[in-house]
Amino acid sequence: MKNYTRKSIPKSIQPQVEEALAYFPDLKDTTICFKFKSSIKKSTMQAQPAFGSIFKPKNERAYFILISEKFHIEKEKFSILDVPDEVLIGWIGHELGHIMDYLNRNAFDLILLGFKYLFSKKHLKEVERTADTYAIKHGMKDYILATKNFILNNADLSPAYKARIKNLYMSPEEIMELVNELGADKLKQEVAKKVIQKRAL
Repeated sequence: MKNYTRKSIPKSIQPQVEEALAYFPDLKDTTICFKFKSSIKKSTMQAQPAFGSIFKPKNERAYFILISEKFHIEKEKFSILDVPDEVLIGWIGHELGHIMDYLNRNAFDLILLGFKYLFSKKHLKEVERTADTYAIKHGMKDYILATKNFILNNADLSPAYKARIKNLYMSPEEIMELVNELGADKLKQEVAKKVIQKRAL
């Protein structure tokens, strides 16, 4: 990769991973290993810090993004390589959002986060929505929407699975609401900047 270091990426998904990484310049020098697994329980992908690096300085930590080669949703079986590119990029962007969240946490907080993620549904929802928010704030709105719509509009997936996704993750409506809020905040910042520049003249 020309603009990124410390990344290990399977060749079969390198273009999609590089596209997602392009939205996260803060992760340019962060060590991330993208790794296929035969399956991941209840997940398609999973971002986690490398345990041996948790107690290292934040800029020296390493992270894994585990990707299920074949994943089951209810009775349906999918190959990750058969998923449309924009959906795969959105999934990866969501996991990079998790890593952005991890970057700002100390070792104790990361360990506590892991326990809460496993045992608290309320905290699980908060963590997943935080990752969505990071991805959207970094300009990945269209990809995140593509991922949500792929799941929610897929006739082969059960109502129970779709209900779980709706409960844990941001809905398309919530995503657009956040985008509008971010746009309004950016406009306010630009107006304030112009006022300051005008006063300085």
